[in-house]
Amino acid sequence: MLRDGAPVPQNPFPVLALRSGVVFPGTTLTLTVGRSSSIALIRKLHIGDVIGVATQRSANTVEPQAEDLFGTGSFAKVVQIVRQSDTRFQVALEGLGRASFSSFLADGPFLQAHGELLPEVHGDTPEAQLWAEQLAQKVSQTLSHNGGALSEQNLKHLTPSEAADRVASMLPIETEQTVAVLAEARVPERLQKVLSLLNEAQVRSELKEKIEKNVREQFGKHQREAVLREQLKAIKKELGEKEGDDVESLREKFEAKGPPAEVKEVFERELGRLESAQGPEASVIRNYLDWLAELPWNVRAETQDDLDALAAQLDRDHTGLEDVKKRILEHMAVHKLSGNKKGTILCLVGPPGVGKTSLGESIAQATGRPFARISLGGVRDEAEIRGHRRTYVGALPGRLIHALRKLKAKNPVILLDEIDKLSAGYSGSPEAALLEVLDPEQNHTFSDHYIELPFDLSEVLFLCTANTLETIAAPLRDRLEIVELNGYTPEEKRQIARKHLIHKRLEESGVPDNTLTITDGALDSIITRYTREAGVRQLSRELMRLIRSVALKVARHHADEPLKLNVDTQQIKEYLGKARFDTDLIEGPQTPGIATGLAWTPFGGDILFIETSKMPGKGRVEITGQLGDVMKESARAALSYLKSHTKELGVAADTVDQFDLHIHVPAGGVPKDGPSAGVTIFTALVSLLTDRLVRSDTAMTGECTLRGRVLPVGGIKAKVLAAHRSGIRRVILPKKNAPDLEDLPATILSEMEVVLAEDMSEVLAAALEAPRNSAGVLQAPAPGTLENPLADVGA
Repeated sequence: MLRDGAPVPQNPFPVLALRSGVVFPGTTLTLTVGRSSSIALIRKLHIGDVIGVATQRSANTVEPQAEDLFGTGSFAKVVQIVRQSDTRFQVALEGLGRASFSSFLADGPFLQAHGELLPEVHGDTPEAQLWAEQLAQKVSQTLSHNGGALSEQNLKHLTPSEAADRVASMLPIETEQTVAVLAEARVPERLQKVLSLLNEAQVRSELKEKIEKNVREQFGKHQREAVLREQLKAIKKELGEKEGDDVESLREKFEAKGPPAEVKEVFERELGRLESAQGPEASVIRNYLDWLAELPWNVRAETQDDLDALAAQLDRDHTGLEDVKKRILEHMAVHKLSGNKKGTILCLVGPPGVGKTSLGESIAQATGRPFARISLGGVRDEAEIRGHRRTYVGALPGRLIHALRKLKAKNPVILLDEIDKLSAGYSGSPEAALLEVLDPEQNHTFSDHYIELPFDLSEVLFLCTANTLETIAAPLRDRLEIVELNGYTPEEKRQIARKHLIHKRLEESGVPDNTLTITDGALDSIITRYTREAGVRQLSRELMRLIRSVALKVARHHADEPLKLNVDTQQIKEYLGKARFDTDLIEGPQTPGIATGLAWTPFGGDILFIETSKMPGKGRVEITGQLGDVMKESARAALSYLKSHTKELGVAADTVDQFDLHIHVPAGGVPKDGPSAGVTIFTALVSLLTDRLVRSDTAMTGECTLRGRVLPVGGIKAKVLAAHRSGIRRVILPKKNAPDLEDLPATILSEMEVVLAEDMSEVLAAALEAPRNSAGVLQAPAPGTLENPLADVGA
C-alpha cells in the first residue's frame, strides 16, 4: 500500500524517465516534458493516476534504454498536467513510495517496467528518532548560517523517514548521491547519509564565504588582472590542492601522449614552479608546459602496409621517377616484414620542375602518414632548426618541433625543401644543425634548445630536395641517401601532360574538360618547340597560356550548344605565338674550331658550345666566357697536348707559336666550371688548327688528361637527354661511362648513336670530318690521320 492508501500499480506499469533528480515520497516535483516517448505517456494519463519514476544515469541520453536507468526509483501520483504546446507539457508529481525496478520494457510508445514497492525498515525505532532530532538541529544551524539556503520546515511533525526525504530533496547534491539516499530503505542509515551530505554542504558554503573574504582583502593591493590569480590561490590553499582544473586538464593531455619518464619528471618540476610563479615568469612556464603537453612523445599515425595499393598510388600521382618509387616500396617492405618502425632519409636531387616537392605529398598520402613541408631556402639562423633557449624573450622551438606539434604524430613525412640553398649567418649555421637531425644514429635523441629534452626523430621519414649537391657540405651529404632525378623524356612529358597537367589547368581556369582537345602532334610541338627543360614547369605554363586563350573563347561563347575546340599542330602558333626553339638547332653551316659539348647544370643537362679562333701573334692564349679554374686548366692541358703532338695531328710545328689563340664559351653571363669540357675543348682546338669541321650532329663530353686518356664524368643521363632535346642524335662519351647508359629509356637510346671512346684518338676520329680541298670537296683520308689521327702515338 502506498502513502495515500493507493494500491501499488500492477505490472507492467508506465514509467517516466527523468534526466536528473528523483521524486522523494512526501514531496512534489514539477517538471517539463518534451521527449516523444514521455509525451506519449502523458497523453494517456489522468489526474490521480500512479506511475513509476526512474532517473537516467546520464542526462545526455536522448532515448534511455534499460541499461541507462537506475534500478531504484519511486511511485508518484499525477497531481497536475498543463499543456504548453503540442510538443511540450508541464507535469506535477507527488511521491508516494519507493520503487525497485526489476526490468524495463522499451518496445512500446512509452517506457514500462516490472517492479515492486520497496518497504522501509526500522522507521519507528528509537535510533531513527534520535538521528531525526540530530538532523533537525543541523538544519536549524544551517538555515541560520546561510540565511535560508534551505527552506524552513517543521521537521518535528514528520516521521524520521519523511524528515530524511524532505531534507534530501532540497540539498544541492549530485544525482548519484540523491539516488543513493532514495535507495536506502533502512531509515537510520538514510538519516545518517542525509546528515553527512548536509555537513558537506555547510562546509562548502563556509569555504566559499572565506575565499570571497580573502579575495576582497587582497583587492586593494593588486591590479585587476591579479584578482583571478589570488582567488585561484585561495581556493587551492583551502582545498589543499596543487592544481586547478586547467592544470589538471593539461596534465591529462600530457599523459595521453605517453611521454618518457625523463620528460614526466621535468613536467612535474615545472608544474611545481608554476605554483609559486607570478607575472611574466608564470606565462613563460605555462607556455613551456603547453608545448610539452602538445608534442606527440609516443603517438603514431597508422601507416598502410599494402604494397600494391602503395605502388598504385605512387603511379597515379607521378609518371616516371621509378628509382624513387622503388626506394619507397623497399622501405615499406622492410617495415612490413621486420616491424622496424625507423624512418629513412632520402635526398631527391634534380633540376627544377621534375616533381621533387610534390613527391613528398604523394608518399605521405600513399603511406597514410601526415605530411609537412619545411622550406629551407635562404635560412641562415640555426634557431630555425633547433629553436631558441627559453632565457630569451619570445623564445620558440624550431621548425621541426613546430611541425611535429601540428602533425600530432612522431612518424610523419617531413620534406626539407631546397636543402642546398641553406646559408650561414651571424646566428650560426643551420646546415650544421641538420647534422643531428639527418643522422639515423643520432636523431633518436634530438634536442631542441627550447624543449631541452630528447625527442625521438628516428621514425620520421625525411625527404630532402636539392638542385645540386655541390653546395651541400660533405658531412651533411654523407648522411643522405641520394636519389637522382635527371628529367623526363618527351614521351614522359606527354604522359604527364595528359594525366595531370591539362586536367589540373582546365579545372583552375573553370573550363569544362570536354571543351578542349589537344592532339598528340600539338602536344609534341609544345614540348619540343616552346619548352626546353628537364622538368615540366615551363610546359605547365605554356599549357596554361593555351587554356587561358580557350577560356576567353568559352566566356564569349553565347550559343546554346557548348563550345568544342580541337587544337592541332597548325593552331599552336595562333595560341602561343611563334616557336621559341628550333628543333634543328645544331644543323647548318659551321666553321672549323667550333665543337658542341654536353654540360650538367642544377637545372638539368644542357648543350655547351666551345668556340676557338686564331690570329697572327706569338702563341698567347685568351680564355673567356666566365670559366672556372677547372675549365681553364682543361684548356691549358688540351693546348699542351696539342703542342706535343703536332706531327701526329697534321699541324705544322711552328703553327701554334705563330698564332694567338682565343677560346670562348658563349653565354658569358653564366658561370661555368668542371672537367667534363676537356674533350670538347681539345676537339675544337684540333679542328681549328687542322682546318677540319666538327660534325654538326655530334656532341661530346669527358675529361681529358695530358696523355690523351678520356676519363669518365657524371650526369650522363641528363646530358644525353639534353642532346636529344636539342635535336642532336649522335654523342661521344667516355667508355667507362657505358654502365650509365642503362639509366636511359630505351626509346631515347634507340634514337641516339652513342660512340664510346677511351682516348682522344677515338674522339677525333668520330668527331672530325675529312679535310676539304680548295673547292670545298672532302679529300680521301691519309693513313693514320683521319680515321685515327693519333694511331701512332703511344699514349
